Amino acid sequence: MQRRDFLGATCLAGATALGAIAPAARAGDPPHKQILELRLYRLDAGAMRERFEKFLAEAAIPAWNRLGVKPVGVFAEEKGPDLYVLLPHESAESFAAAAQRLWADADYQKAGAAVLDTPKDAPAYKRIETWLMLAFDAVPKVETPTKKDSRVFQLRTYESHSDLKARKKIEMFNAGGEVAIFRRTGVNPVFFGETLAGTKIPNLTYMLGFDDAQAQKAGWDAFMKDPEWIKIRDDAQYKDTVSNITNLVLRPAACSQI
Repeated sequence: MQRRDFLGATCLAGATALGAIAPAARAGDPPHKQILELRLYRLDAGAMRERFEKFLAEAAIPAWNRLGVKPVGVFAEEKGPDLYVLLPHESAESFAAAAQRLWADADYQKAGAAVLDTPKDAPAYKRIETWLMLAFDAVPKVETPTKKDSRVFQLRTYESHSDLKARKKIEMFNAGGEVAIFRRTGVNPVFFGETLAGTKIPNLTYMLGFDDAQAQKAGWDAFMKDPEWIKIRDDAQYKDTVSNITNLVLRPAACSQI
């Protein structure tokens, strides 16, 4: 394939994926799907983490909400200072314009001044890593399955060895019914996203929410024993769709809206 043909095919694939988020205009159209931005803020424990959480609570989250980016999820592993921030956008335009619109927000500038204008020898964070995802048909928008103080979340990434197998795994969740089995057995979606930009592509990433660790265990036990799950798990068309799984258990930060 010549370079211009490759670039044309790549742009067409990206446009097709982003085009799927256009609001449905007619009955029977695909569901309107959010663009999901997942950020990982690399932080030091102690003062840096505390200051950054304060910034999120008092400046960033209210400003994102004013842009229509909500609910904003903020999560941390039980050990470690880093924070995951989930930002659901209603359109690609929302994602593209968010940074500029934040800088034009006087309330954000004022409330976040201590972090936004931090000196070089006292940075607000070490670095940001980010992933851009397109929500699944079966979970087109971010959900908030529980608000209990004891709630626990799982963030799972499924890597695939080829684009074809990645597409088949997404199909397995959507048309194959895996998400529906999750819901029925108490394994509650927060989001499911196809990674459009980030690392370890091709992959999909999803988050689940539970009232507590006991509910998490009960949900997975019920799911793994479910006859419909066993049937689709053993379906030959879905063989070898996942080459590596990353699984993180997270807790919500005090400022999290999820």
